[in-house]
Amino acid sequence: MRQIQEDLSARIHSLEKELSAALEEKEQAFRYSWERGKATFQDGVVAEQRKLKKWLPTYIRDSRFLAVLTAPVIYIGIIPFCVLDLFLAFYQGICFPVYGIPKVRRADYIVFDRGGLKYLNLLERLNCVYCSYGNGVLAYGTEVAARTEQHWCPIKHARRMRSPHSRYPHFFDFGDAPQYCRQLETVRNDFVDLRSLTSSQPDTSAQ
Repeated sequence: MRQIQEDLSARIHSLEKELSAALEEKEQAFRYSWERGKATFQDGVVAEQRKLKKWLPTYIRDSRFLAVLTAPVIYIGIIPFCVLDLFLAFYQGICFPVYGIPKVRRADYIVFDRGGLKYLNLLERLNCVYCSYGNGVLAYGTEVAARTEQHWCPIKHARRMRSPHSRYPHFFDFGDAPQYCRQLETVRNDFVDLRSLTSSQPDTSAQ
């Protein structure tokens, strides 16, 4: 089983390299580069993007009536998102040091960069910022919960999950009682990959 996990990790690493190469091709195709942690477009690209913007009055006029009518239901979600965001900071700030679990970097999941695109009007930018926050908080919460589960109950389900979280491959197989009883303390504290990843990341606090 250990060999299988190592083989899978190697394959994942290879796929990550392929993904990185594909993203670099996209950067070249859309003519932007990274400067101080921010995507910066080449000269002339922003002007071209502004020409494609759908101005706000036209955008609202062309919107479906039911979409406008249900918009408040979407936006009211900001309340539970903010509550969850605050709780996650409070929870992992107090509990993770006690459990010996590395904290989840909020900035790795909540990213605001689409709101500055010049081919979006004001409402589209607002929507992008809101979606970035909502989905980011949920992803952030999933990772916090995943690390918690690894500490307290690192056992895979008998049923196949559609989209298991990032820590799931570290869990014991369902029904593997001997390994669970012998290796529980090892697995619940096996965050070496996260600590090495954190130590290799550049400091972006000044950006």
